[in-house]
Amino acid sequence: MYGQGIAKGLWITFKHLVNTYVDDIRYAGRKYVSQDNFQVRQGPKSQGAYTVQYPDEKIAVPERFRFVPFRVDSDYDDPERPGQDWCTSCGICAKVCPPQCIWIVRGQDPNTGRPVPQPEAFFIDIDICMNCGYCAEFCPFDAIKMDHDYELASYDRTSRHIYDKPKLSKELRYWKTIAPTRAVEEMEARGGWDHKDVQKEKAKAEKAAAAQKAAPAAPVQTNGGAASPAAPAAEAPAADDAEKIKAERLAKREAALARKRARDAEENGGA
Repeated sequence: MYGQGIAKGLWITFKHLVNTYVDDIRYAGRKYVSQDNFQVRQGPKSQGAYTVQYPDEKIAVPERFRFVPFRVDSDYDDPERPGQDWCTSCGICAKVCPPQCIWIVRGQDPNTGRPVPQPEAFFIDIDICMNCGYCAEFCPFDAIKMDHDYELASYDRTSRHIYDKPKLSKELRYWKTIAPTRAVEEMEARGGWDHKDVQKEKAKAEKAAAAQKAAPAAPVQTNGGAASPAAPAAEAPAADDAEKIKAERLAKREAALARKRARDAEENGGA
């Protein structure tokens, strides 16, 4: 029994050894010349063992590959919440983190001092992180995901390996790029691409609009005693409010784009 298992294992190893030389002969010495050959070597048609000429050649990581987490923010050109945090600083990710490498500082309203659903600071020590993915799995708002960037080696641990909020923040479109299948699955489970809070606000607005549309218009009594339809006196203030909201959204969008440009300039300058 034990002898047969050992013989089978040795036979598989021997076949891989032979197929390696057969594959080299098939390429006639051009196995590591063309980049197209690398696509075949790392694909299902590959035979035997092969060498990866790193860093010129890099094996494609699977979509569910897990490395250092990153925070999901709304796209910087989002019409509703440009560059806004998806994180509500609930602290669940920090609680479930096995090595306790996540620190969150909850934001506060400067006028009232009450907590707001947005983190003021967010830190992850990537040297302590074990890439387990618990933070992404337990996040109720899909606000933290596992990145695919594994080239993070540095000689300066204290300043470069403690990731802060700007360094951890990435747009939603980045997550769609590195994990398109999972992003679509999460969107379907969430009910849309927007943040859950945005979906709730839209649902409330649609419900209020439907109720207002269904309610009959109340007549207004004039001096002559005859009933006349209510005059649209509130249309002007409503239009002013809409313009104010639009101006605030544009200002937030410009501020988000400015933060993105500043972060890109800092990364390019430090590279």
